[in-house]
Amino acid sequence: MVTGTRPAHAVSTPGMRQARWYVLAAAASGIAACVLLAALELRQEPDPRGIVLASLGTLLLVVALAGALYRSVPPWSAAANGRRLLAGCAVAVVLSAPLVGPFGATPGRGWAFVGAALAGAAPLLLPPRYAVTLMAGTVLVTAATAWWLGGPVRDAVTVTVVLGLCVAVWNVLHLWLWTFQAQAREGRDAVARLAAADERLRCARDVYALLANELSAIVLKAELASRLALVDGERTRQETAEMRALAASALARMREAVHGYRAVGLREQAHAVARGLRDSGLRCSVTQPKRDLPPALTEPLVAVLREAGAHVLRHDRARWCTIEIAREASGARLTVVNDGADDGPDIAASGLPALADRLRDAGGTLLTRREGGTFTVRATVRAGS
Repeated sequence: MVTGTRPAHAVSTPGMRQARWYVLAAAASGIAACVLLAALELRQEPDPRGIVLASLGTLLLVVALAGALYRSVPPWSAAANGRRLLAGCAVAVVLSAPLVGPFGATPGRGWAFVGAALAGAAPLLLPPRYAVTLMAGTVLVTAATAWWLGGPVRDAVTVTVVLGLCVAVWNVLHLWLWTFQAQAREGRDAVARLAAADERLRCARDVYALLANELSAIVLKAELASRLALVDGERTRQETAEMRALAASALARMREAVHGYRAVGLREQAHAVARGLRDSGLRCSVTQPKRDLPPALTEPLVAVLREAGAHVLRHDRARWCTIEIAREASGARLTVVNDGADDGPDIAASGLPALADRLRDAGGTLLTRREGGTFTVRATVRAGS
């Protein structure tokens, strides 16, 4: 069984939720195969009352397994629920074995097939040591049931062991693939967080390198000017003038640095947003003009594109997104569309309304529309704005 710590946000995307259902479907298919073989064995029972009792016993164990599997997949909850799951499955075994075992063409064989379903599901229900205990206990119950009813013990044990191991391998394979995908997803998120943290540290180092000397000099000159204020007015005015010059120089250098951080092209920003959406499990397409737009048009749209991309990422049900940038005769247009918007996040909680005011002041427009399960953000700017 594959175990590990819980990925922080691995199951928050549609793709991971679908993968979880695939694991559950795989487990259900293995249990269904065992139940089908048990039904073929039990249908040879001549007494209708025996068929009813055996069906009730099988249904009891299947319901217990279904509930336990639903609560145990993904695997990190298995350790916390291990004892309760083991106790619940043990009760189901104790109640179902007397109901299923006596009936069928061969005494004990019907329960051997049902026990194989429990043994095959054990790796999904419990950590390895508990899973082995449950599988071994199931085999012992199969042998004891066949011996008590006078059936072939070896045949019954062989059915439970071989069929149970086949189902267990089938389940473990799907669980391993799911866990690997969840860990890969969490790894991508961790890389993104580390990249953001590294960028913040780089920005902090640059700011320190730019302003440390100027600010230290300003502090020293301020202290000197305060001491000379009542003694030497001319020297005080000189120190104050130097302080103003240092502050102006620091401000100019800061503006230059900030401009370098903010000067991100619309084309690069569109690819960055699309890459982030794809890493989150969404299908994303980008349509852009062949030639770059003038800076006067791109700068207002960059902020809109960032906020629109963040709005899509906050939307758990979105599966696809399209980004379209078009040059118009009077300016440029940005359109971002995503699906799954029936119960999307509140627009007022995002930064889109504030951006609409900024575009309006600059002579542009920003419209948002929720219609037919899709959410659309359309921003336009004019060339003369």
